[in-house]
Amino acid sequence: MNITVKEIVAVTGGKFLCGDENVVVNDVCIDSRVTKEGDLYVPIIGERTDGHIYIERALEKCVATLTSIHDDVVVSDKPYIKVDNTIKALQDIGAYIRNKFNIPIVGVTGSVGKTTTREMIATALSAELNVYKTSGNQNSQIGTPITLSRMTSEAEVAVLEMGMSEEGQMEILSAMVKPDICVVSKIGVAHIEFLKTKENIRKEKLSITSHMNKDGALFLNGDDEMLEEVKDKTGVKTFCYGTKEWCDYRAENIHMENYQYVYDYVHGDERVKVVLNALGKHNVIDSLAGLAIADYMKLDVRKAAKQFENFQGLRLKLIHIPGKYTIIDDTYNASPDSMKASIDVLDEIEVPEGGKKLVVLGDMFELGENSEKYHIEVGEHLAKKKIDDLIVVGELSQHIADAVEKSDSDIKCYRFKDNGEVALYLLSVMQKDDIVLLKGSNGLHLDEIVSNMLG
Repeated sequence: MNITVKEIVAVTGGKFLCGDENVVVNDVCIDSRVTKEGDLYVPIIGERTDGHIYIERALEKCVATLTSIHDDVVVSDKPYIKVDNTIKALQDIGAYIRNKFNIPIVGVTGSVGKTTTREMIATALSAELNVYKTSGNQNSQIGTPITLSRMTSEAEVAVLEMGMSEEGQMEILSAMVKPDICVVSKIGVAHIEFLKTKENIRKEKLSITSHMNKDGALFLNGDDEMLEEVKDKTGVKTFCYGTKEWCDYRAENIHMENYQYVYDYVHGDERVKVVLNALGKHNVIDSLAGLAIADYMKLDVRKAAKQFENFQGLRLKLIHIPGKYTIIDDTYNASPDSMKASIDVLDEIEVPEGGKKLVVLGDMFELGENSEKYHIEVGEHLAKKKIDDLIVVGELSQHIADAVEKSDSDIKCYRFKDNGEVALYLLSVMQKDDIVLLKGSNGLHLDEIVSNMLG
């Protein structure tokens, strides 16, 4: 970061209240519990707490702070910068840092698969370039400017995940990031509680291009029907990746070998064999996005494809416990589309004779007034699969079990109140040839079950 308090005052349109305006800031922090020397503290006013009440604690290590509540007179050796809105000021800082870099920036969004797509693109590009990317889930109105502020001079390309939940938020992110390449992975129902329809979600996601470089390019998942509908109507240079013949970048001859997907990458006259170390056919499409962008950037696609042989993603982690059982850890988050995709992965896997397939499903949040309907749809989808046992935990997931029990499926349903009960049950029933998938929204902390099973 390496900017002065004086620069921050100018960038944010703030007012310098006290301290030394020549103090240098190296990073930003929004949590007073994890501050470090050189940080600028940014107090956020949230639903549950106001970060301003922790300023004094934060300044024990931080070198300066923003504030939106203090009067013009503050007595402190450390700089206070008065701004109208600390989140807007943080975004101004992020945009200022971004403008210092003249490197290609790839912006990634979508209702489903944006994190994996981000990781796949970063993996492909890392074959030849030093890649800076979003860390974890820092993709929001607050997380994105923090991510931008931490870009370093070593980066030769940046791959930034951009998430939104309400109308207008993507335009704000696009204005900060100013992407050169935009990617939309899929249109689903995540955040439909706030945006009401999938058409509104699509419109919001596509506004990622609102501040794209005028010579930039938009990449759409051609296998998604809602994105296919608009491929010729975006108003910007657009390419599609997917499995359909008309897609500019295609995956052909897709099949599974030893828990890995193998396919042919096809673009024009070029054909490259890809071995993908990831479960789930949907991950083929995500990796295809990475190869398409590497190709578009005129990098060596064969080198990029080689990177996927050792891919380590955040989703669908396959964990073999010798002499015991196998776990598919997909506890990172959940939406109806991603939950169905994970169920499909479990369905595709073959277990030894006598082995069982179990799935632990938790609630999916932020689905609005149709939440019950979406959970029922997951249950109806599951009921058609070759899976032995369903375990549900949480209130909404009960609808998944209800739908399975109302079907003619042979899947046995078990209901539990908390993660501890689920872990104890799995530990007592699972055998060495069994495999279990765990999937649910972050708020349920289903990763606790995985931790208990790993012991």
